[in-house]
Amino acid sequence: VQLVESGGGLVQAGGSLRLSCAASGFAFGDSVIGWFRQAPGKEREGVSCISVGDGSAVYADSVKGRFTLSSDNGKNTVYLEMNTLKPEDTAVYTCASVPLRLWNPLLWARPVEYDFWGQGTQVTVSS
Repeated sequence: VQLVESGGGLVQAGGSLRLSCAASGFAFGDSVIGWFRQAPGKEREGVSCISVGDGSAVYADSVKGRFTLSSDNGKNTVYLEMNTLKPEDTAVYTCASVPLRLWNPLLWARPVEYDFWGQGTQVTVSS
């Protein structure tokens, strides 16, 4: 199993970035992919997740209306489109996976609910 994030970088407040999570080694279409972020000195926070099979996604209140999660099943890749970025969005963003059959949607933001993790990509938003 491998999850590889890309697309992070430095952007000014109000700008946009698109993160990618390329997956391999498991049944992508039968999985849930979550995005988490962790800022220095803070706990890991659930940002969003998507059920790849039907494309349904949920979002943390802090990003709702600004971030959009989508999947390209042909490329086994999930995209996190981040708009209207704020300095408080600065963090390392990491994607994680779990088989749909093991996923509890009520616990989507809990890191322990996910089996495999990528290495993360840094997002820095300057004011």
